[in-house]
Amino acid sequence: MDKRGNRCTKSKEDDEKYSSRDRHHRGNERGHRRARGGHGKKRNAFQDSHCRDGSGSRTETDACRPGYDASPDREPEPIAGTLLLSRQSLIRFPQKMLIRFAPLDAPTKVAPLLARHVELLVNHFPVTFNPETIISHYDVNIKLEAPMRHRHPLRLSKATLYQIKEKLFSDNHVQFPLSMTAYDGERNIFSATPLPCGTYNVKISSDEDSEDSSFQCTITFVNEFNLLKLKDYLAGNLQSIPRDILQSMDLVMKENPARNMISVGRHFYPLEHQETGDLKCGVAAFRGFQHSLKPTYQGLALSLDCSTMAFRKRMSVIDFLEENIGGFDIGPFATYRKEVERALKGVKVRVTHRKTKQKYTILGLTDETMSSISFSYESPEGKMNTINLVNYFLEKYKIKIRYRDIPCLDLSKKNNKQFVPMELCMLAEGQRYPKENLERYASTLLKKLSLPPPHIRKKYICDMIRSNTGPCGDVSMNFGIEVDMNMTKMVGRVMEPPELKLATPNGKVIKKEVDKDKCHWNLMGKSVVDGKSIERWAIIHFNALEQHRLNCEPFIRKLIGRCRNLGIRMEEPLFCQDATMSVFSNVAGLTELLEDVNNRACGVGRCSPQFLLCIMSSKDIGYKHLKWICETRIGLVTQCCLFNKANVDKNDQYLANLALKINAKLGGSNVELFNPFPNINHKGHVMFLGADVNHPASRDTISPSFVAVVGTINWPAANRYAARVRPQLHRQEKIVNIGEMCMELVETYARLNGVRPGKLVLFRDGVSESQFDMVLNEELQDLKKAFSEKDYKPTITIIVAQKRHQTRLFMEGDVNGDSTSNVPPGTIVDTMVVHPFEFDFYLCSHYGNLGTSKPTHYHVLWDEHKFSSDHLQKLIYSLCFTFARCTKSVSLVTPVYYADLAAYRGRLYHEAVMENSPNSMASSSFSTASSSLSSVGSNEERFYKLHADVENLMFFI
Repeated sequence: MDKRGNRCTKSKEDDEKYSSRDRHHRGNERGHRRARGGHGKKRNAFQDSHCRDGSGSRTETDACRPGYDASPDREPEPIAGTLLLSRQSLIRFPQKMLIRFAPLDAPTKVAPLLARHVELLVNHFPVTFNPETIISHYDVNIKLEAPMRHRHPLRLSKATLYQIKEKLFSDNHVQFPLSMTAYDGERNIFSATPLPCGTYNVKISSDEDSEDSSFQCTITFVNEFNLLKLKDYLAGNLQSIPRDILQSMDLVMKENPARNMISVGRHFYPLEHQETGDLKCGVAAFRGFQHSLKPTYQGLALSLDCSTMAFRKRMSVIDFLEENIGGFDIGPFATYRKEVERALKGVKVRVTHRKTKQKYTILGLTDETMSSISFSYESPEGKMNTINLVNYFLEKYKIKIRYRDIPCLDLSKKNNKQFVPMELCMLAEGQRYPKENLERYASTLLKKLSLPPPHIRKKYICDMIRSNTGPCGDVSMNFGIEVDMNMTKMVGRVMEPPELKLATPNGKVIKKEVDKDKCHWNLMGKSVVDGKSIERWAIIHFNALEQHRLNCEPFIRKLIGRCRNLGIRMEEPLFCQDATMSVFSNVAGLTELLEDVNNRACGVGRCSPQFLLCIMSSKDIGYKHLKWICETRIGLVTQCCLFNKANVDKNDQYLANLALKINAKLGGSNVELFNPFPNINHKGHVMFLGADVNHPASRDTISPSFVAVVGTINWPAANRYAARVRPQLHRQEKIVNIGEMCMELVETYARLNGVRPGKLVLFRDGVSESQFDMVLNEELQDLKKAFSEKDYKPTITIIVAQKRHQTRLFMEGDVNGDSTSNVPPGTIVDTMVVHPFEFDFYLCSHYGNLGTSKPTHYHVLWDEHKFSSDHLQKLIYSLCFTFARCTKSVSLVTPVYYADLAAYRGRLYHEAVMENSPNSMASSSFSTASSSLSSVGSNEERFYKLHADVENLMFFI
């Protein structure tokens, strides 16, 4: 249904238009288009709202397609009576009719805001394709011919599946042309030519002492994709994005690097590293890339960006030991045995004495040396003989073992014993090395290599797009896909920074202009806008009883003085409690200490302390326990600091940062915008919300995800936030209780301000384009349902903020600085490389002094406030200056930044809960909770519920 109330329907003939190669381009043009954003070149978008056909829905057929994230708890899609709206309007529908919404179109043109223009290069490479091309999709089912063990099919590794597929294609190269197909390593093959369907037998040679393995490969036709459909979508003549076509083309673009490079997730890395990437200790930094296809205003584009990752070097095991273990000498091997086992256990190797593609995992070392190991084998005549391992390699492989008096590597697998000399093993390629295990020198070098300046990153990107192993190979050309090797040239705008509000030492409010080049400001001779009076606070000095006692008195004096200089009236602490760092490892002891400090402070000050300063000698994993106990059980705001950073002569900036965090946590205001927020401050109260989900690590398969929603609780400053944190199902991206959480924040706002906010602007983090439908048709509906139950009808805008993308902006030439400079803060890009007709833009809101600045991609999904592009961009840019922890603009809009911090706090709470058994929590305050802690499962909200005394404070910053 469009804005005029006309119902939109989609007939079966729409899809049939693309079933033949000879179909002509559809000619029903959409009237004239309107310009977007009011600046630079005109950006086209639909004048009328257009209907969409439910491209976000997932069926059983969709579930097998690459790139789909199936949602186990998703409601069934409607079969009839479904309408999709791209423009929001208040229209009444029959009660049983389900309305579905699609992302918003670009807004109409308004007068442009004043801004200077910059010439940019963007790492989007235009892609042309033959619209007559048909891509055939096949399902390939590979299984072992041998009987199933224990009635469960054997799960084949991705490497084995690739090997089987390559063998099938090489044995039948006429029927299965390798250069005309792309394979995802699992069940999907895409082909530019028809493939024969059926079942084929494939034999793969195993180890020399084992029989060949036989597999059955069943190839079944699934679907046909006509690229004419994609052309129609890019031209604006098709309502729904053909995601299946884009996914198939994306896989085609990945085929060439997948065959020639190391694949890690969606990234590709070369087989060998450059000399400059050597991190020593058998590890090197490999520079690779990630790429994806994007529909943009200029057409289809390939976005490619480089990345760096640490891998083990491909080298002999003995060379690895000499490089990895300081002073290693293979002569007195027994001296280094423990270090060798620790360095090699779990490492994958290849053998060099025979041809094989198999990798082996090192289980350890043999107890005996090489010369002492013998084994029995059956001769061709059927006799059992015993042979020494040294003689075995000499007789069978004509290899004379050099190091006979050292152990062998144990490469056994299940019941198959394999002992191989170290000198005949090489470290296998493609083994990631955890960066947290790197030594300090290697860690620093890896960080430096991971953050190349713009001119170096730009060169790397251009080299990779032109590389023979990159995405632009013969395979993509055989599918009729060609890539322009030059970056997209375009003109961007640079917005002026907003004027800020600070105060003088005597409390007078003043206007502060921000440095336009770096968008930062200093507080020398200035005060915060609203300094919180701190009369009751206490200290725990966690290293006071160690062997080398540190005097914290000078630090306390300087902190009080710095706070007072900033307009934060801080009195003397109530007391300083001495403790040791070892208490962090004892949760019961830490709990008792914190409860005693709180009770003691209540006795001295007759009420709870405003905050607790925790001085630590070093970082400690017990930090999570401290935060969980204080923020969920006792109700204490804490501020931790490291003594070695605080107690140095030149620490004024560190002290200022501490003061800003303390003031914000206690409800003060550090900085405010001098002028009203653009286009939203005319009437009524406004609340800015941020929502994010923190997921567990990839190897964690059971821990819950944690969702956080934060919201402003003051107006018009809009710089104080309250947070709500909840656990939910493992790796579930949908915020199941977003309506309840937002309503809690609205009620908090009403209690503090006497009125509910009439306007809500929600920033959603962490969702991809394929999840926009979920945000609009599940989260938004839950939000509206929760509001309607409370008779609350605010206007709502929903904006997705994305940082996980490959788009990078580069200055063209030396026009605005040297060739290594980043784009200036405030740079806006909303033409050429953005969506063909939806409402999105890129904003680089921070000054990049390290590496290459990465803009944030903002995508407007829902807007009842009718923002123009310019006003919304200015609004978001202004919010980036209200982040309380620093005196500069940040790279991500503040509500999302805070939501990310709050969601991570939930993760810390969970780790603290799950690391402690009921027996370790003997404190009286945990007597009730501890009895059921062992059966917490993952989602017991009561263990993560914030204490009433801190839930409306900014404890998370």
